Amino acid sequence: MAQTPHYDALLLLSFGGPEGNDEVVPFLENVTRGRGIPRERLAKVGEHYFHFGGKSPLNDLNREIIAHLESVMSDREIDFPVYFGNRNWHPFAADTAEQMSRDGVSRALVFATSAWGGYSGCRQYHEDIQAMIAHLADQGLPSIEFTKLRQFYDHPRFVGFMADAVNEALAKIPEDQLPTTKLLFTAHSVPTAADNAAGGPEDRNLYSRQVAESSRLIAQTAGVDSYDLVWQSRSGNPATPWLEPDIVDHTTELAAGGTTAVVVCPVGFISDHIEVLWDLDTELVDAAKELGVLVERTKTIGPSEVFPKMILELVDEVVQGLPPVGLGEVTVQGCTLNGSPCKPGCCQNKRPNSPTA
Repeated sequence: MAQTPHYDALLLLSFGGPEGNDEVVPFLENVTRGRGIPRERLAKVGEHYFHFGGKSPLNDLNREIIAHLESVMSDREIDFPVYFGNRNWHPFAADTAEQMSRDGVSRALVFATSAWGGYSGCRQYHEDIQAMIAHLADQGLPSIEFTKLRQFYDHPRFVGFMADAVNEALAKIPEDQLPTTKLLFTAHSVPTAADNAAGGPEDRNLYSRQVAESSRLIAQTAGVDSYDLVWQSRSGNPATPWLEPDIVDHTTELAAGGTTAVVVCPVGFISDHIEVLWDLDTELVDAAKELGVLVERTKTIGPSEVFPKMILELVDEVVQGLPPVGLGEVTVQGCTLNGSPCKPGCCQNKRPNSPTA
């Protein structure tokens, strides 16, 4: 596809993460802004960052995605630039929008690093876009028309890659343990009130239904009949209901029932960022070791050559007017202009966002 006159840039919009010990608490202050959490409590919450020298791998992983994307774009003779902006840490989305405007960008596509609907997975990125537009107006800079690409939880490339990853992980399980092995799909838990927030019945529980549907599609493609969907990384008031079961609790129950190995597919995450490295590769593995349970985790799609090709197929849907391609039966919210929600009232915020990634 040659360069199109309709769009002149692509923005990769993500969550952000600290890159040193001195950045952890300020980063978490941004994440929890408005909730009045004391700094000493944030220092406790940030222990998993301190375990890795205060550095989240997320920014580097996103830069790797951009480098792969630029390589594929070069091969296809697509020459508009790719920018990088975050919600909670440098490079901040507002600063990136300012640079884009100064560079003469007037219409940009936005790829958010989330496959999902729901407030944290989708609506909050709309709010980020609206904040970028407001920032440009405050700075007296030319505005940019942003078009956010659709959710991709059931995109054939996403499903196919993760199915291959499941089979690769299963192949690492000793043959004598396969009969007592369980496949677990895991994603970030959210408060049930947030999951229920929707503009209509078809959107209720959109996040958890999409995760469940993506898990079903991946298992089906991998040829696996039996699996469980679990959740991870919950935080906040223990009295607040969140999506369950927790992955460690569920693995403990499985072990009591005779399970000797689990294959863990972090379907909710596109890269091996802090909640994969800590919650799965550290906390889960440590707990499973005490239970005598082997853990094999699948790889994630972000670093692969498949991922940028999928992103460009989402771009083609907008630029060339191609019909969306998906395998699932749960609704996918489409492209949106300038951060306007797909439907009035959809995926409202029932609770301030929790620390992630």
